[in-house]
Amino acid sequence: MFEILASDRYWLKNAHIPLSLLENTQLTSDTKEGLCRVDLEIFRGKINTIVPANSVASETPEIELKGRIILPGFIDLHTHLDKGHIWERSPNLEGTFDQAIISITKDAQLYWNLEDIYRRFEFALKCSYAHGTTVLRTHLDTYKNQSDISFEVFKTLQSQWKDKLILQAVSLATLDYYLTPQGLTLADKVAEIGGILGGVAYTNPELDIQLKQVFKLAQERNLDLDFHVDENGDPNSICLQKVAETAIKSQFANQIICGHCCSLAVQTPEIANKTINLVKEAGIAIVSLPMCNLYLQDRTPNQTPYWRGITKVHELKNAGVPVTFASDNCRDPFYGFGDHDMLEVFKEAVKIGHLDTGYDDWCNSVTKTPADLMGLSQFGRIKVGLNADLIIFKARYFSELFSRSQRDRIVLRKGKPIDTTLPDYSELDDLVLKGIVS
Repeated sequence: MFEILASDRYWLKNAHIPLSLLENTQLTSDTKEGLCRVDLEIFRGKINTIVPANSVASETPEIELKGRIILPGFIDLHTHLDKGHIWERSPNLEGTFDQAIISITKDAQLYWNLEDIYRRFEFALKCSYAHGTTVLRTHLDTYKNQSDISFEVFKTLQSQWKDKLILQAVSLATLDYYLTPQGLTLADKVAEIGGILGGVAYTNPELDIQLKQVFKLAQERNLDLDFHVDENGDPNSICLQKVAETAIKSQFANQIICGHCCSLAVQTPEIANKTINLVKEAGIAIVSLPMCNLYLQDRTPNQTPYWRGITKVHELKNAGVPVTFASDNCRDPFYGFGDHDMLEVFKEAVKIGHLDTGYDDWCNSVTKTPADLMGLSQFGRIKVGLNADLIIFKARYFSELFSRSQRDRIVLRKGKPIDTTLPDYSELDDLVLKGIVS
């Protein structure tokens, strides 16, 4: 197979591809899962032809896939790569959100210099790339002087990895920070690097003033917005509703994404439906972080959790709100696990959110939909003329895809297989040991 994949021109025969990810074709699904049986011709790194399986005779080299699933490269819309891979030196043994904040703050004060962030950040990129991600957005902590360090690391890695991964950066600060002179400087810095203005919204008496200021800063600099909202189980937390109301009042035209939105799931139907309608009117998109929120939400010592942490993804999607899933934190105090694998994210989202009966177009939530929200419509779909950035799985159906690890996937970039060897954790040993010794 790999000899053929190294060719300039070849066919991938009898592949299963979700109908929702195939653009500008007249194909139809042949399974209950919405999969199409197709042949793809790859020519000089691009998708040259998409036709029904076995409908075209050709003397070009071909690979018989026998129904294996092909997906486009994954899009990871919400990560925290400056925080990742510090669990061993700064664990969160309580497993709570508050303790995560304490552990992260202490770790940052002790260790977050250029080398430390660069090496952990790059380790995360190696994992994402090997798993098949093509586009990634990361939030960067920007309190005090941390923004100078984190933004410098981001710009360096963005340049070094430009031929492998498209990277976007979001500033991460509490919204009150934007009421200060330092907040104005941060907004200018975000505009300078072409980033996204972001922040964490908490319920407080000045929330309306804070939101008005953040929207004003974004409008003046023509920036998109990306908020953390309602990452809790408090039914009285309505920051998402406040963001939507501010967006409507300010007639904000750029993209707005809100992450987490956990409290929406524990509110009354009247409050939740009001918020969802406002979110739809404001044109806001939602990113759910299923693994991290399952880990943190409703955690009480010696008590079994009663809810799953994620927001009302079905209700939002049914209302016409774009819904996506992303990996969020990885091996840090907010989530002690993870490997920057968007298949794992999607697999867990399916199980946690009951997205399997039927699968519909939920696979768009980790591919096509986040790509569009990031302004990158050439990614996250399978279409003639686009780069052959594809992932070939051994699984033939979603039930197979979600039942085994799929570690043996083949990742293609511009039609050529890449090395999918993951970086070894030992690469970070000296950083971990430094923390343990200290």
